[in-house]
Amino acid sequence: MPKQVIQTDKAPNPVGPYNQAIVANGLLFASGQISIDPSTNQLVYEGDVAAQTERVMQNLQAVLEAGRTNFANVVKTTIFLANMDDFATVNSVYATYFDEATAPARATVEVARLPKNVLVEIDCTAIV
Repeated sequence: MPKQVIQTDKAPNPVGPYNQAIVANGLLFASGQISIDPSTNQLVYEGDVAAQTERVMQNLQAVLEAGRTNFANVVKTTIFLANMDDFATVNSVYATYFDEATAPARATVEVARLPKNVLVEIDCTAIV
């Protein structure tokens, strides 16, 4: 089965040699999203991890919708944090996008640095 590239102008353009998402074998693999506003392709909410997380989730939602799926079909996420002390704040925003009873599997890791020095990046895999 060939892979399908997912591209939408409702999410930021990739900042490197990758696509917003790929669909293959009934799954959508979304690239990590950071807090870039797709209307300007500029970083927003510098220093505000809650606002950055909200923008990240909005970007992921746009990619999921372009791939004809949604958060209810997400099976795995990875959250990358610049500072693990932000875990509770990020989690509180993230939780508004998922039903706790059916929330996806998840890993959360602290990293030394993220693209454009953002505070949070999130990727996901969803059933299409």
